[in-house]
Amino acid sequence: TLLVWQVDRAAREVVIVTPYLIPDESLLAALKTAVMRGVDVRIVISAVVDQRFVNLAQASYYDELLSAGVRIHRYRDYLLHAKTIRIDGKLGIVGSSNVDIRSFQLNEEVSLLLLDPPNIARLAQIQHAYLDASDELLLEDWRQRSMARRLGENLARLVSPLL
Repeated sequence: TLLVWQVDRAAREVVIVTPYLIPDESLLAALKTAVMRGVDVRIVISAVVDQRFVNLAQASYYDELLSAGVRIHRYRDYLLHAKTIRIDGKLGIVGSSNVDIRSFQLNEEVSLLLLDPPNIARLAQIQHAYLDASDELLLEDWRQRSMARRLGENLARLVSPLL
């Protein structure tokens, strides 16, 4: 996909804002590899949840991402439904696509590619405001969740390609 290709090319920064993050294996690998190359990878998700089962599936990826050095931020003010991506200040993506298999392969989603510096700079301002209104999820805190929660996440992950 375009996103995997661009994350693979990233040199400095990847910022993904999405309400629903259920990455496939290629995106997971791209994000982890980007961090190993020294890229600052940040994902902003909503702390306010509207779909509990999808949230459990999404959360099943957090340990793997956090362990790899991906930084996850939970937006606390309201259900953040923005869907934006910015890579190295050279590419911005704004659209209706969530970061999940359904959006990438099944739904008829629309995305606008931003290639001009003024619009990418404006997108960066918006994303920084989301980051400022978010709490960073730390691996050591994440690993304190209950066994029941972990079980729910694992069960939800089994059907995550369908969500």
